[in-house]
Amino acid sequence: MPDFRAHCSPATTEPVDITLSSDESHHLVAVNRARVGDTVVAFDGRGSEWICELTSDKKNAAVLKVRFRQKAKPLPYSITLGQALPKGPSMDAIVRKATEIGVARIVPLESERTQVHLDGDRSDKKIDKWQTAALEAAKQCGNPFLPEITPVQKAAAFMESARDYDLKLIASLQPGAVSLKGVLAAFQAAQKRAPKKVLWLIGPEGDFTPAEMSLSRSAGFEPITLGPLVLRCETAATYALSVLSYELQNA
Repeated sequence: MPDFRAHCSPATTEPVDITLSSDESHHLVAVNRARVGDTVVAFDGRGSEWICELTSDKKNAAVLKVRFRQKAKPLPYSITLGQALPKGPSMDAIVRKATEIGVARIVPLESERTQVHLDGDRSDKKIDKWQTAALEAAKQCGNPFLPEITPVQKAAAFMESARDYDLKLIASLQPGAVSLKGVLAAFQAAQKRAPKKVLWLIGPEGDFTPAEMSLSRSAGFEPITLGPLVLRCETAATYALSVLSYELQNA
């Protein structure tokens, strides 16, 4: 894979040249030090990639000459992460790791124990920041697909409204939580196939409350254990997504 990647939104699927935005031009030329003649992969975040040559290294309007286009094949499964908002910069890290793992959708949640509350402009700015984090991660790991990042939602309302998933999972510290492998094996035995669309909820510091866990069960979520140790929420999210992705890839 070439060293340089840049995000773009060309007007057509078969452009001859691509002029990058000011931010993308600055990142490619000033930060990554790409030079005229270098190969650059431009991608739109929806699976289309254009293998290009940098023909103008202007820091505010770099130009790429397209050599050929290729379409990446999406993963055979789709994972949605419902993440209760953690304190500090942890959500940025979670978004980055989720993008590297190949998550299709990220839903930030306000739960009963969430200590971060976002309204109005503050919420919009956070979503913009998370989208930037996802883009940076996609460039670094070569993921041609950017995850959808939704507006912040109330956890209880999201649990009740979650539809059209083959499996709905929630990480749990409570007694009675079962293993992911067991739940996947039961689904495959019953449906004769691996799940295609999976939703996984991860709680905040202190986990979801007993009332939220009870609501999740009534909404059809399976409580899943992540092992005997109490994990930080960013560790829990990365661990949960990693093991789920591995199992689905090898189903």
